[in-house]
Amino acid sequence: MELRRLDPRVIWLWRAQAMSRMFFFWGPLCVGLGVLAAQGSDWRVGVLIGASLALMLLVLSLLWPALDFDRFGFELREHDLLVQRGVLFRRRSSIPLRRIQHVDTHQGPIERMFGLSTVAVYTAAGMSADGSIPGLPTAEAEAIRDELARRGGDDGV
Repeated sequence: MELRRLDPRVIWLWRAQAMSRMFFFWGPLCVGLGVLAAQGSDWRVGVLIGASLALMLLVLSLLWPALDFDRFGFELREHDLLVQRGVLFRRRSSIPLRRIQHVDTHQGPIERMFGLSTVAVYTAAGMSADGSIPGLPTAEAEAIRDELARRGGDDGV
């Protein structure tokens, strides 16, 4: 079975989000670890440790989104929504349509810049989304949301 793919722009979206996390969280953490490492030894050791960690995270931020994109797929089938994801650990989730409580679409500010949205599917099982499909063009995300809402709870008939 061939699963539907996300919009390729999601790779750049995920890279932009990763760079944002790098700038606001991981970068300062790398500086802090470098300063901490320099306390017990030569300052160059601290710089080397901080810079090495930052470089590794930067490379991961640039490469990981493409790997994640290649392994993400979804399919709206007759009785369920199948979502597959995972680079190191594969996860295939089947969400029965009859169990769907509600479906949302949402966009963060970076998603809006790329014209992409995320579909979030909620069931009675929990408070958070039980399945999500990121990186869809907004019109497609809204169409999938409406189709899932229409078919949800009616046994897919």
